[in-house]
Parts: sequence; structure tokens; C-alpha cells
Amino acid sequence: MGTFFYVVLAFLIGVLAGWFLWGRLRGELGSLRGDLDRTRSERDRLRTDSDRLTGELDACGKTRADLERRLREAPAAPAAGSSAAKPASQAPAALMSTSATAKSAATKPAPVKPAAAKAVSAKAVPAKPAVKPAATKASAPAKSATAKPATAKPAAGSASGKPDNLRRLIGIGPVNEKLLRAQGVTSFAQIASWTAADIKRIEDVMNFDGRIARERWIEQAKLLAAGNEKEFAKQFPTAGTSSNS
Repeated sequence: MGTFFYVVLAFLIGVLAGWFLWGRLRGELGSLRGDLDRTRSERDRLRTDSDRLTGELDACGKTRADLERRLREAPAAPAAGSSAAKPASQAPAALMSTSATAKSAATKPAPVKPAAAKAVSAKAVPAKPAVKPAATKASAPAKSATAKPATAKPAAGSASGKPDNLRRLIGIGPVNEKLLRAQGVTSFAQIASWTAADIKRIEDVMNFDGRIARERWIEQAKLLAAGNEKEFAKQFPTAGTSSNS
């Protein structure tokens, strides 16, 4: 009887110990699942940041290539101006040489035949003054060579009021904001009213490929343009706040 009692007691103790260990293992498993979910969310956020940084890097590379092209073309302008001004400076010298030749030809006396020497000496014919060549205005080429370049007009559709903080939108950083402002985009209302043609034009300039639709720029801009901050924070919790810089 005593042996059976000890066997039952040992069985109950084993069951309790197994139940306790199983509870601990279930708790550890739930903790590991939570860590896995957090890791996945962090991975998705890092992928989004990586795509954004890649886009900004591409935009920087495009801007750098454009600046290098402008630097290569800059020395060609003074050279063209100097070559255009050279014929203008040679024009007065040619006119002076022509007038000097005409003057010397006018002052040179014509040979008089001996038979008509007395008639010519009796009535002296006054020599006509040499006709001076018309002076050409040499300042015109100089003015055309030093003409000021026409200032570029700002892009159409720019907001007339205070510009919005475009960096509140997911996917827009300092570089993308600068490129958008260069295209005349300064407010959420402009982004909210983009058409398919506008999206294609902006993506061609910023070297994007479907990123505007993927990051839902227009949906974000519509909420911010309408002042619906609560719905914007609910749908896009990772976006910037009103004090984002």
C-alpha cells in the first residue's frame, strides 16, 4: 500500500513539473514570436528607408552629372564671345585703311599734258574732298556679345502662398524636396491634384520608377491639404509630423 502511494505521488509530482515546464516553454515561444514580428516590421521599415535613400542617391547623381555638364560648357561661352568680338575690332582698322587709300588717291595730282598746261593753270579747278566712308557702329557686336542671358521663368503651377513642408510625406527627403521645388511644386494641394501626365513628368525628372504610386504621395497630400491630421496619422503612422525638419 505504501509503495502504491509513493508511485501515485511521484506521478502527480511529474505531471505538475511537466505542466510547469510546458507553461514556461509556451511563454518563451510567445516571446520569440513577438520578437520575430518586431524584426519583420523593422526589416520592412529598413527596406523602405533603403528605397528612399536609393532614390535620393540617384537624384544626387543626376544633379552632379548636370553640374559637371554645366561646368564643361561654361568655358566655351567666353571663347565664343572673344571670337565674335575679334572681327568687330578688325572692322575699324579696315575702314581706316580704306579712308587712307581714298585720301592719298584724291591728293595725288593727275599728269597734265604740255599742250593743255596753260589752260589748266589759267583756271584752277578745286579738288573735291574725298568722300569719307560711313562710320559703322562697332558697339552693336559688342552689345550682342555681352548681352545678358534671359532669366528662366519659374515652372507653372507653383503655389503663391507660403510653401508647405513637403518632407512630411513618406519618401520625400531634403534632396527630393529640393528637386520638387525646382519643378515648381511647393504645396500639398499641387501634389494632390497631379494627373497621370504630371506623375510621369516628375518621375522622369527625379529618375523614379513607380515610386510615387508605391509610396502613395497623392493620398498623403490629399489628407494634408484638407487638414485631416488625425486620419493622416492613422493611415501613415511613420510619416513626419508638422514640426518635421
